Parts: sequence; structure tokens; C-alpha cells
Amino acid sequence: MIASLRGTVIDKGLDYVVIECAGVGYQCTGTATTIAELPRGEEVFVTTSMVVREDSQTLYVFQDGDEKRAFAILQSVSGVGARLALAILSVVSPQELARAVSNGDHKALQKAPGVGKRLAERMAVDLKGKVADLGEMVDSGIAGAAEASGAATDGQAVAPDVREQVLEALVGLGFTESKAGGTLDAVLAQWSEPVAPDASALLRASLAAIK
Repeated sequence: MIASLRGTVIDKGLDYVVIECAGVGYQCTGTATTIAELPRGEEVFVTTSMVVREDSQTLYVFQDGDEKRAFAILQSVSGVGARLALAILSVVSPQELARAVSNGDHKALQKAPGVGKRLAERMAVDLKGKVADLGEMVDSGIAGAAEASGAATDGQAVAPDVREQVLEALVGLGFTESKAGGTLDAVLAQWSEPVAPDASALLRASLAAIK
């Protein structure tokens, strides 16, 4: 079982990164936030979790211990597998997950694609007492996401291919094209810096803001 990697980032996309270790490239799947934190061409150390199925072997990468723990704990809920756990963490951070479970906030849990009312209620019950120590509970929103990304537009147009790439990623996560497009426009309207965001920054902010 592969628990961690130390090597050079040789390729990355919106939801994956390839880390070369001793001449071997390991392709890892992760959330947009995690992937964005791994700079191309630089050496990194990451924790990983390998999920083996009958028809696949997938290596998941995490930005910190809280995210890795949340990934494992989420899968203790009936109906939540590795893919859905990652989809949930792409929209709800470990800290937001802890807060939602503590407050019984089913709507916050339903922000994740694939999580309906019944599953959100089950998560709130099954995760009670298991996620309370996942970091400090903090508030987040469009403004916070924009500040964290360090990228904004203030009317400066984002390259069409960047917007299309992020739109495709959101639709791939299960959001409708109209909801994804509306969120993208709202996020871009909130930014005030003159630097246009890259795809990873725009996706992170959109996931944090989508309703």
C-alpha cells in the first residue's frame, strides 16, 4: 500500500497530478484545492491513500492530514465510496464538514454532487462525534475563496478555454450546466484584482460558492 510520495510534479490537471519518484510517475487523483497546491516542476511530499477495486487501482492525494482523515471517515457512511467521498471534499472542506455535522446542517452537506436529502441526513447521524476535530471550524464564501486563491478579474475577461475547462469540470462533478455557468459568472463578478484566475483557482472558488 502506498501511503506517501516524495518526488517532482511532472504533470497536472484539474483533478489529477503526476509525481515522479525514482523514475516512476505516479498519477494521483485529488480535489482541485489539493492539486492547485502542488507546483509543477517542484519537489513535493504528499500523503496518499490507495483504493483497490476489482477493475481499478486508484491513488488519491491529499493536501493535509485532515483531508485524508475526512476521506477515510466519509467512506464509513453507507452509500459513500471513494469517488463520492472525493466529490464531497471537492465542495465541502474538512472544516466545513465538521461544522455541518455539528450543526446538523443537511443543506450544507447537499452542496456536494451525489448527496441528496436522505444521504445528507445519514451523514449527519453517522459522522456525529467522528469529525469534530477536523481542524478549526471557519466560515467561507465567494469572497473568502477569491482571497485564498489570490486571483481576481475586476472585469478582466478570463480566457474562453479556462472558463470552458472549469465549466466542463463542474458539469463532470454532477452540477447542471446552467447552475455551473451561473456560479462561474457570480464568482468572477466578486473578484476585484486585475489578474485573471487560472483554471484551478477559478474551480476552487466556484466549488466554494456553488449552491
